[in-house]
Amino acid sequence: MARLRLPLGRGNSRGPSNRVRRGEERRESQEGRPGYVLLRCRHAVRQRFLPGSPRLGSHAAFSSRHFREPGLSILLESYYEHEVRLSPHVLGHSKAHVSRIVGELVRAGRARGSPGLIPGGALALAFRGDFIQVGSAYEQHKIRRPDSFDVLVPLRLPPLVALEPRSLGEEPVLAPAFRGCFVCALKAPPSPLGASGGHWLRDCKPFADAFCVDVRGRRHLSATLVLRWFQSHLQRSLATVRYSLEGRCRVTLTPGGLEQPPTLHILPCRTDYGCCRLSMAVRLIPAVHLGDGVFLVAPPPPPLPSAPLLELPEGLRAEALWGVNTARQEQKLLSWLQERAAPGACYLKCLQLLKALRDLGARGLDSAAATQWGRILSSYVLKTVLLAVLLRKGAPGQGWDEEHLGKCLEELVQFLRDCLLRRHTLFHCVLGPGGAAAEVGPLPKALREAAPVDLLAAFDGQARELAAARLLSTWQRLPQLLRAYGGPRYLARCPPPRSQRTQGFLEGEP
Repeated sequence: MARLRLPLGRGNSRGPSNRVRRGEERRESQEGRPGYVLLRCRHAVRQRFLPGSPRLGSHAAFSSRHFREPGLSILLESYYEHEVRLSPHVLGHSKAHVSRIVGELVRAGRARGSPGLIPGGALALAFRGDFIQVGSAYEQHKIRRPDSFDVLVPLRLPPLVALEPRSLGEEPVLAPAFRGCFVCALKAPPSPLGASGGHWLRDCKPFADAFCVDVRGRRHLSATLVLRWFQSHLQRSLATVRYSLEGRCRVTLTPGGLEQPPTLHILPCRTDYGCCRLSMAVRLIPAVHLGDGVFLVAPPPPPLPSAPLLELPEGLRAEALWGVNTARQEQKLLSWLQERAAPGACYLKCLQLLKALRDLGARGLDSAAATQWGRILSSYVLKTVLLAVLLRKGAPGQGWDEEHLGKCLEELVQFLRDCLLRRHTLFHCVLGPGGAAAEVGPLPKALREAAPVDLLAAFDGQARELAAARLLSTWQRLPQLLRAYGGPRYLARCPPPRSQRTQGFLEGEP
């Protein structure tokens, strides 16, 4: 008797076919996975940016009025999500990996330097044994890739050595590039009544000969000599821990100079975090503690790297100049603003987009112009712009929420343009008039008595005017730049231009 064969999936009363059953099982297994949920959420976010598309069967589907270009707010959101925003997961693992490697290196440096002697028997410099993480990666406004970090390495001075820091802000005929610098003279510690200082001078002479220079008849701590010792000490410390690190990563050290501190390159071979195999560069910055979380570091680079060093007043030497690092106070200031900000405030997001706008403005520039653009609009300058705008208002109010992202970013751009055109003065947030001492806590006497520091005073008027024009041109062309260089291509409703020049800036523009 012949068997009756029914087609698969049609009228089979015994239940669904094997193909249908396998599809349902696959769908159930996918819905149980977290990756499937993530893909569904990402698809929903993308659909949110797309305008409502009509049905394909209607003639209106091919009408040009339905293909409207997305507005600036949508473009900014898309650019932030796809090109600017960092993964907190990857950033957290990267910071943990950097902390472990730098911690081992600093502890090895402390063991090697204690009690290290220099010729003459006096104690030399040494690592204090800790490190301080500074920069945008630790202030929640780093962009793109978590592959670069800044770390302060505090140094321990010998017990016989005491410093007398002094700001150069009031120095006559001093170039504006050095108004924010400090010098540190050696001074004798308090001695018993009637005791002479000859004994201290004799004991401190080996340290002074190794790390100090003469400035106007007094011995001053030299940033150049300290940095030279710091680099050699880092090399010796790295040789101590390199063998223990071989199983986790390959570590190399690139020597630096006054403009660039030594950089520790970490290339993971096998890491505890299998999803975060990034090559990281860690700038190790030697720091001398002044008190209250303020450190002296190498001075900032000159405004023109190719130009010779500007002449200093008589008796003042470039080797004795120091910069100041107030990262701890700036972190306190950001925390103070966060406590007083309205729920959903987007001021850190605006800072990230402002830095991304600066990077977009550098496209099409030659290497020299791009370097100058980056020096004028440095990340520290942009962060100070945000702090200056927020401190004028007291705290981020209701106008700094996600709905007003474009307007808030425009306010920052306008304030930065006015600072470049000298309509406003961009003061250092701690060394400015009045500063932020009430919010950041006590400051050392040298900083309380320091003159206000203008962060843009080192650049001449022509360079600032060109930067302001370039900034304004970048802002006016921001929608075109975002469509050309950032975000998913489904946001662009028109075919991209063939020439890369038409996507950015026109010929002859700044």
